[in-house]
Amino acid sequence: MKAPKFWMVVPALLVAGAVGLAYAKLPAPPPVDPAKAAEAKAKAGAAAKKEAEALAKSQDRAVERYKKEKGIKAAAAPKAK
Repeated sequence: MKAPKFWMVVPALLVAGAVGLAYAKLPAPPPVDPAKAAEAKAKAGAAAKKEAEALAKSQDRAVERYKKEKGIKAAAAPKAK
């Protein structure tokens, strides 16, 4: 049972349409109040700093656990001034 050539072209047209929609230009975002933007930027910066500290802490815990399991002695950390 052979499908007509028309039905062979339909999937290609659907894919082409989907690609066209994916590359469609998005509308410009609405204007933002500068005060609100600065506040949001400050909140995002604080959240990023908190995430970085949590990541560093978890990485330190992972390193300590690895060293403990492998029997590696920790080098003396230099004292902070």
